[in-house]
Parts: sequence; C-alpha cells; structure tokens
Amino acid sequence: MKLKLITLCLALLIPYIAIAGDYIIGEGDGLDISVWGVKELNVSVRVRPDGKITIPGLGDVKATGVTPLELQATLGAKFKELVKNPIVTVSVREITNSKVYVFGGGVNSGVYDLNRRTTLLQLLCVIGNSTVSGAANRNTSAGAGAKVADYKKAYILRNGKKLKQDFYKLFVDGDVSEDIVIETNDAIFIPQLLEKNIYVLGAVNTPKVIEYREGMTIMEAVLESGGFTKFAKQNDTEILRKDGKKEISISIKAKDLINDGDLEQNVKLKPGDYVVVKEGLF
Repeated sequence: MKLKLITLCLALLIPYIAIAGDYIIGEGDGLDISVWGVKELNVSVRVRPDGKITIPGLGDVKATGVTPLELQATLGAKFKELVKNPIVTVSVREITNSKVYVFGGGVNSGVYDLNRRTTLLQLLCVIGNSTVSGAANRNTSAGAGAKVADYKKAYILRNGKKLKQDFYKLFVDGDVSEDIVIETNDAIFIPQLLEKNIYVLGAVNTPKVIEYREGMTIMEAVLESGGFTKFAKQNDTEILRKDGKKEISISIKAKDLINDGDLEQNVKLKPGDYVVVKEGLF
C-alpha cells in the first residue's frame, strides 16, 4: 500500500500544462492580452485590488472571478466596437493570488501557492510531515513524535462551507474517483488522531499498549500481547470503549472464536479501546 501511494503521488506531481479554462483569475495576476492583427491593442496588465484591468480603448474591465476563456469572450464582445471580428487571446503570465491554507493538528500548517491546476491528492502528496492513521506502525521513518493524521475527519472549507469530508479513501486506499480540484482560498483541515492506541490488559502474557491500525481485530491485539495466559477465561473477554461521553462494554467469547471459528467474536477495534481478559483458577 505504501509503495502504491508513493508511486501514485510521484506520477501526479509530474509537471504538466495547466488548462486555461480551469484557472480563475484573481487579484495581482499578470495577464497578456492580444488582439490578432492590431498591435496597438496588445497589452500586458496586472489585475488591480479592485479586480479590474485597464484596456486601451475600453477602459476598466472586471477580470477577477472568471477564467481566461471567459475574459476572452467578454473582451471580444467589447472590442467589436473598435475592431471588426476581433480575435482576442488572454493568457496568464503570472499567478500571484492562488493560495490554499492547510491547518490542523495532523499536519504542519501553512499557506501553499498554487502555480498550476492542483487536485486534492496532489496537494496531500506535497504537504507531507504526517503519518497516516492505520499505517503508522509500518512507517519506519515515523518517530515517536510523528503526527498521526485523522484523514477520515479531514475536510475542505470553501466559501464558509464544508465539502469533501473524509480523505481516507482517496489518500490511503487510492480511490482517485474521490479526487477534486482545489480552488483559490480553499482551507484544508486535517486533524490529529487524538487517541491512537489500543490497551490490552489482564490475562495475557505481555500486557501492552499497541498503536492502532485500521482494521485491527481483537485477536490481533491479543496475539501481539503474547496470547492468553493459561489462567485466562477466554470467553470472559471484553472491550471497553468510549462512545462520546458514554462508556460501553462489548463481551467477547474468544474461546468460541478459537475453537469453533465463530468469526463474529473477532470484533474490529477502534482507537482508544481497552481489551480486558479476565482471569480464573479453573
């Protein structure tokens, strides 16, 4: 999985030509505007803080909030007053306004400049400095202080509204159908996985704290803790779990799982679960 993710990220980061129709012009951008066959109308302009540009013969024209192709159409209609059948070209010479904001405890917060069309997956690949929840134990480069990102609770904030909540399928499972294009001024929130451990206690050979992995089951946790002791009451095993402010107990008949293959007893664990194996003399 890790190799697959790295390969996918590298492929996505190969530079390519941005599609002009996708980019939204913003304040501070440098534009080259030309009218075919009329050199006097060819100008290089910068979008002012009021969102407008000044064109010879036309005066002020609003440029922000539209794509280069849309601005071409607007200018083409206006230039008809000066030129017969004008052919107008608008190209973005310099991008200065396209920024995205990344924040949250699961990643190093910062402001990123987007100089080309960028998708969420591409952005996640370049952010780095975080460990994916569910893969932390297998990432040998992640130290004890590495951040563990909770991608399931991540979201994009756009124009004050949440969208594209849960990045896990995209970034961890590699489901590119979940990918979307990032827009200027998007805010990406990636929280830290607050509780990332499983606690195994009681009648196991090595009671311990285990870092949580996605899909981890109760038997995996018991086996990583050295297995049951000879005094363990295997059918008297329980999971103690917090569900909001409530605490719940899930009874597990581990002996039925081992002897009879009752797979319903092999419950998947959640971060923060306590696995308690009770002990008896007989």
